[in-house]
Amino acid sequence: MIVSPCISICKTDPISGYCYGCARNSEEKIKWKDKNTDEEWKLENLKEIRSRMKGWQLQSFEKSYKFKCENGISIEKKRKIVSNV
Repeated sequence: MIVSPCISICKTDPISGYCYGCARNSEEKIKWKDKNTDEEWKLENLKEIRSRMKGWQLQSFEKSYKFKCENGISIEKKRKIVSNV
């Protein structure tokens, strides 16, 4: 199973239409949730969204996505849970 690139920084740039956290557009987000979307498309989309990012945004995404893949939760969601305890 390929983990969704959502890192819980969900805010869309009004100019590009891409999410500041994961660099996906609305259509891509919908396609990721569709159970019929194949893993090949998801792998290609991960490459595409990474190509949209540069510098600190890409570094932050890579760190956050790796954490989510390893822990099953994004860094941001974990931070919110810990701060509510």
